[in-house]
Amino acid sequence: MEFFKYTKTYNFMGKSKAAMMFSIAMVLASYVFLFTKGLNYGVDFAGGTIVQVKYTQAAPIDKMREQLKSDPAFHGASITEFGSVEEVIIRLKSSSQSVTTDIGDSAREMLKGTGEFEVRRVDIVGPKVGNELREKGIMSLILATIGILIYVAFRFEWRFAVASIVALVHDISIALGALALFQIDVNLDVLAALLTILGYSLNDTIIVFDRIREGITTSKSTNLGEVINESITRTLARTTLTSLTTFFVVFTLFVFGGEIIHSFAFTLLVGIVVGTYSSIFVASPILMWFGFDIKGYRARLAEKAKGAAEKERMRAQFEQGTV
Repeated sequence: MEFFKYTKTYNFMGKSKAAMMFSIAMVLASYVFLFTKGLNYGVDFAGGTIVQVKYTQAAPIDKMREQLKSDPAFHGASITEFGSVEEVIIRLKSSSQSVTTDIGDSAREMLKGTGEFEVRRVDIVGPKVGNELREKGIMSLILATIGILIYVAFRFEWRFAVASIVALVHDISIALGALALFQIDVNLDVLAALLTILGYSLNDTIIVFDRIREGITTSKSTNLGEVINESITRTLARTTLTSLTTFFVVFTLFVFGGEIIHSFAFTLLVGIVVGTYSSIFVASPILMWFGFDIKGYRARLAEKAKGAAEKERMRAQFEQGTV
């Protein structure tokens, strides 16, 4: 399926300065949201207790609050709808429950008389476990980023590696800023989504970089901007199809998947859009700004090819007994 005519080369690098200013503004805004509003850590990272209750009719939230007030175990509990008016989540910051007491049974007892309902889920995470999960989650992001840096530097060149890492930091920063802005619960599902964004964005960037590297060796032009424009144009149809199909699938999950995966799907939606954008307008322009030398790169490739040919010639002579 051909969306774009390859007879025309789109001038992406001509828009790189405006795009970079937009990206800087988005990243700065994200950090402002992170420092002012902060991340809304869920039970997985902050610790606490969640009780999910489903009624056969609209949940009487006001009546639930009144009845739970009489039990010290539910002091400070917040009650919010969970996907529908019949289903609610009771959140407790405390998780210090006696091992002989089932918080689900306590909730059933306290909510008697509020209507027909069932307790569908009870999650309890201690504050120590929550801190450990949060620390390990941050460490996993850092280690993944370091691994990506090493991989790209080995496969391409250090300028490519730095460009890809800047693009990944850009993507994760904006995703975190969106989470802070809309106060989405940050839990293990969101951590999985952030790691998925790293992989998705890197994959898109690597495909663009592969085509740029190919263009450097095959193009007659010595202008890096022209080579990048030609290379991105060649990958535009693939990038559009991949991003749109992935976006529509995740959007379907976001709309119809229910509240349980709402935060996961939201994070992925932001990451898909930002990751596709950054591969073109963040990672690629950085190669130009780092002063990537096409002539020098071609000379190194020619020298490497010459060395490989010489080794092959020596090996052939050795096998024939002429050396």
